[in-house]
Amino acid sequence: MLGSWRSRRRFTTALAGFGLLLTGAAVQVGSGTAAHAATTHRILFDNAHAETAGNADWIISTSQPDPLGQDSSPSAETDWTGALSSWGVALQKTGGYSLKTLPSGSSLSYGGSSSLDLSNFDTLVLPEPNTLFTSAEKTAIMNFVKNGGGLFMISDHTGADRNNDGYDAVKILNDLMTNNSVDSTDPFGFSIDSLNISSDHPAAISDSTDPVLHGSFGTVTKSLVANGTTATLKPADNSSVKGLLYRTGYSGNTGAFFLTSTFGSGRVAFWGDSSPIDDGTGQSGNTLYDGWNDSSATNAPLALNATAWLAGSGTSSGGGGGGGGTCTAAQLLGNNGFESGNTAWSASSGVITNATGEPAHSGSYYAWLDGYGTATTDTLSQTVSVPSGCSTAALSFYLHVDTAEPSTSTAYDTLKVQVLNSSGTVLGTLATYSNLNAASGYTQRSFDLSSYAGQTVTLKFTGTEGSQYQTSFVVDDTALNVS
Repeated sequence: MLGSWRSRRRFTTALAGFGLLLTGAAVQVGSGTAAHAATTHRILFDNAHAETAGNADWIISTSQPDPLGQDSSPSAETDWTGALSSWGVALQKTGGYSLKTLPSGSSLSYGGSSSLDLSNFDTLVLPEPNTLFTSAEKTAIMNFVKNGGGLFMISDHTGADRNNDGYDAVKILNDLMTNNSVDSTDPFGFSIDSLNISSDHPAAISDSTDPVLHGSFGTVTKSLVANGTTATLKPADNSSVKGLLYRTGYSGNTGAFFLTSTFGSGRVAFWGDSSPIDDGTGQSGNTLYDGWNDSSATNAPLALNATAWLAGSGTSSGGGGGGGGTCTAAQLLGNNGFESGNTAWSASSGVITNATGEPAHSGSYYAWLDGYGTATTDTLSQTVSVPSGCSTAALSFYLHVDTAEPSTSTAYDTLKVQVLNSSGTVLGTLATYSNLNAASGYTQRSFDLSSYAGQTVTLKFTGTEGSQYQTSFVVDDTALNVS
């Protein structure tokens, strides 16, 4: 055996910590069920926040969550029912998009097990929400974008409170950006103006390289305002924010009617009015405006190009950023060999150590869980974002187990390796080791994490030791390789 019993607190350079979170990694391997073909862009349209209140009808189809239930092969906007049906049908006809709707009565989530969880999508469209997002929903949205998702926010004018609850889209979207648990310090670099602009034709800036203005769906020259608003840019807060179309007479940081930005690895787009996306074919009884087909503007190419850019196709705009569906080959775990001591990882006190009681697999530092001969629970973890665009992802680590337990048949002391979501719920247990796995030297352990593609998860090691006889679980040289 390599190691031996040690005193209650290790003679070590300890990491004082708690919880167990691995930060910033991404995972995906093989052909797991959560992995998705890189050529298919997965778009979720929100209908859980009163998007059909009053005269609004901001849905791609009445068949929800799957619009294909209404017509599996639509060729015209009337094949699906909703004021956004033209948008949905245009994407569906390309063959490169998978579209879903979050139905009324549902909630936005990220890192959960629902088929409509944001981890299963590349882009979220918020078409003029009319009820506030909950704290949990705001956390989900912000983490989704931060970890590579695309967010399309569409507002309307101040006072467009369609369900009379005291909140219009201006207030709701500003609340999302300024009152969330992830980053409330102007994360996207803009705020939505409290205005009601009756009419205008905002013009596009001159930029022949911008993928939203000059994308695969056409060239954008103008949009239109039929009672809408604009945004104020704050590049000092986020240098990637970029106005693409401006209200007549405005430029620079004021009067932006359409803009893009980035946050973390994700992308953001904002549009100041819902009339441009309205195709006039909503449900009976609604007063609608056909902005989608208005010949005085190029609203359809703007909506479609922006959707493609948000989902990860095309080149970067406004400073770039990793949209969903992209992958760069990398090893994603921070301080993966523990040689930087108490950085990147979170752990119980003394777990990350250079003590001489156990040898490292390489270098000087390693993670030593348990080994006290008394009832002890030690933990070690890092939080990981799993990119949906990678075709492979593999978690590996070297493990050594030594024990003083005399039993060769009973697992008295255990080490669990688990995957948790952002709420701390265990999504899966990769392996459980025990005193029965004791052996000389290290053994490399490897796991395919492709089923968590597109999610942010926590990789957690939990060592639990009984009240008699020590068992040491020693971990070193971890890796999370994606490509």
